[in-house]
Amino acid sequence: MGTAGSSALHTVGGSMRVSEFYGLNRNQGTLDFVDVDIVKDVPVYIDPSTIRHLSDDWGKECIRMLTTFFDSVLDAVRQEDKPRADYLLGNLGEPNETHLGISKGASAGRGFGKWMREEFASKLAQSQAAKTGLIEDLEDTAFFIDKVGKDIISDVTTNIIRGPLISYTHQMALALGIPLVGGVDSGPVWNPQKLKWENGLIDLPLPDGKKLLLVPKVIVRRDLHLSQSDYYSNHLVPTLQAEEEADPRSKLVKVLKGGRRKVYKKEIEGKYGRKKPDVRRETLVRPSVYRNFKEVKNKVAPDVMSHADLSAANNTPPPDYDALLQAVLATATGNSEANIYHARVEALLTALFYPSLIMPEMEHEIHEGRKRIDITYTNNAKDGFFDFLIRHKIPAQYVFIECKNYGHEVSNPELDQLSSRFSPLRGKFGILACRSFKDKDRFLARCRDTALDRRGFVVALDDDDMSQLVTDVKTAINWTPPATPPKQPEVPPRVVDYPLLRERYKLLVS
Repeated sequence: MGTAGSSALHTVGGSMRVSEFYGLNRNQGTLDFVDVDIVKDVPVYIDPSTIRHLSDDWGKECIRMLTTFFDSVLDAVRQEDKPRADYLLGNLGEPNETHLGISKGASAGRGFGKWMREEFASKLAQSQAAKTGLIEDLEDTAFFIDKVGKDIISDVTTNIIRGPLISYTHQMALALGIPLVGGVDSGPVWNPQKLKWENGLIDLPLPDGKKLLLVPKVIVRRDLHLSQSDYYSNHLVPTLQAEEEADPRSKLVKVLKGGRRKVYKKEIEGKYGRKKPDVRRETLVRPSVYRNFKEVKNKVAPDVMSHADLSAANNTPPPDYDALLQAVLATATGNSEANIYHARVEALLTALFYPSLIMPEMEHEIHEGRKRIDITYTNNAKDGFFDFLIRHKIPAQYVFIECKNYGHEVSNPELDQLSSRFSPLRGKFGILACRSFKDKDRFLARCRDTALDRRGFVVALDDDDMSQLVTDVKTAINWTPPATPPKQPEVPPRVVDYPLLRERYKLLVS
């Protein structure tokens, strides 16, 4: 599907995206990963809070790594075990292979581990917040440790989850035909069972001879979910205002008409300050304010970056839904074009269903390789139709897609093939993508029979239905044809409810 482009597309002194370098014939909207510039960096950051809200196996493995690593660091610091802390933090380096954040250059990369081992460890050991338990997670350090911000949090997180990122890179490379080079030094990989760093030789893409780690776009943001400005403005300041208003001796209080006492935010900032040391000082006096802030934030999944957000951050055009649809419709029917149809359906659905469905896996093997699923998505929905499935107790942690590029009628064998892939653990919802039906109502009735027999829920979509899906999404997000730089308005894509899918589901259970 893609070929290495290093011989024809040299990048020295210029810039080039992963999709361009490997000739993927795709852009950001149809890719599950951040389509980074392999020379320059993209100003987005990995946020561990987004990872903590992933419920799939990949996310859980990342969470286990984050938790075990930082717990190990806190234990070493609290026990004053400096050699252990040096070992844990000294293996962290600036992860230039992701091309995220703001370029710092090779010299800064070499000094990152030393800074973490010496300055970060020292400040963490001296931190009253760490001693009192206010620092529990990596992202807490951005509030209480000087010089730690979203860039440091992102870099440290990347180091800790390097193992899962390597696995993810392999998955995307296999799906898109990105060549891998063997015998590449993995760099330190955290082992959450043995609580130690390990190194090995692995396969990785090496565009222009440099390591590349692909990062799922669902875990990146422009800023951290635990935002310091949010905490200051919406949690700490209101607390300080209430304290001042309740203090009869306060000089900040203005008495309004009717006798109501009022303290303005600018007065709070003038007395208490708003810089990081100021916020830290006042928080340590009122630890419950920060704990309440975290509790509130942890209950709400962070908003992921929409197509429009990513386009703006990455300077790429947004998805061209019409062009993606036309590619599917223009595919000739028949077995000779089956792989092309498969790839084009995946590109279209990846753009349409993001961020509800993520991490597409092509030709996913089950039953020890005896069966394969054309496309498997991880269900990451927080609302809308795919969240509706989860809330109604339908196993749908993974959503399966079978693609049939037949020039003839699909029938029971194709339906049975998809339903045979279902299980309570993997999921029991899937989509059968095909070109057309001779008797559509009859086939939809067969899908209903499958559901009523408790064999799972299959939604069948032909070319006309794919067109309707595109129309529904364009209507929901007020889509206009792509522009560079992107200018079209777009609401967060999670508001797309996919009314066609909901209608088809109702037919299955009515």
